[in-house]
Amino acid sequence: MVKNQNSKKLEGIIPALITPMEEKGEINFQLLEKQAAYLSEAGVHGIFVNGTTSEGAYLSTKEKIEVFKLVKSVTQGRQILCAACIQSSTRMTIEEIRAFESLEPDFIVAVAPFYINASQEVIIQHYREIARTSEAPVIIYNIPQCTHNNISLSTIVDLAEVENISAIKDSSGDFISFSRGLLSEVPSHFSWIQGEDYLDGPSLILGAQGIVTGLGNVRIEEYVEMYRAAEQGNASRIIDCQKKINSLYEIIRITGGKVLPAIKAGASLFGRSEKWLRTSSMTLTGDEIEDVKQVLLKLGLL
Repeated sequence: MVKNQNSKKLEGIIPALITPMEEKGEINFQLLEKQAAYLSEAGVHGIFVNGTTSEGAYLSTKEKIEVFKLVKSVTQGRQILCAACIQSSTRMTIEEIRAFESLEPDFIVAVAPFYINASQEVIIQHYREIARTSEAPVIIYNIPQCTHNNISLSTIVDLAEVENISAIKDSSGDFISFSRGLLSEVPSHFSWIQGEDYLDGPSLILGAQGIVTGLGNVRIEEYVEMYRAAEQGNASRIIDCQKKINSLYEIIRITGGKVLPAIKAGASLFGRSEKWLRTSSMTLTGDEIEDVKQVLLKLGLL
């Protein structure tokens, strides 16, 4: 059913958009619009909607559609839009993909099946069925720390040959496999996208086509600058930008590795989000938010 396959190649800086929440877990669409506008106006190349950083696993399909519609309205075609369909089974993923068809996302994103252990053969079949069904090109999303089903390098290379599978977004942190994949033989349309902020610079230097960043919700400018440096072949500038990103990552380290709560707290200090997560008890405490604030002040960002 590949009807809407586009000629766009997935590349560049693609922030994984947060979903600002109110204290009781309702989406704050006013702040969502503000955050999406900030990223779009900063010159990002795409936006990753309803993924892990968006708390996509905790959103209903109806909510995901509302979020996507708003982002599409804000970006007005300036950015590639990737619609993540985070569901635990092949059937549920396909049902959600079909719900997005009328919105015409540029790419569909799907994780490996999760909750029940899945072999590589099961994962391959999962993506083959999704690729046959989706009207938009499919991005493989490897995040084994959440799915507990890692997608092996050999599986990724095999799936790269499948019609309508266009990219891998790798958030595993396994740079050995990622770098081997970058240097492997795959079709020219297939993109290798890094999803771990600490590995962004090294990945671009080695030839990665792009970056999906959650931390960039707090400040995206260094990421955009890094990609421009990559286009110019300026490795030293890439390294300088990576150092700044590493310093910004301190907001996560100082909160004990609370990735999404720290990102939301950071964005809230710029007035582009609230601190709350959908599960409110996951939200940072006042003292932790103060720690985040001190990091941003030290970096001269506030």
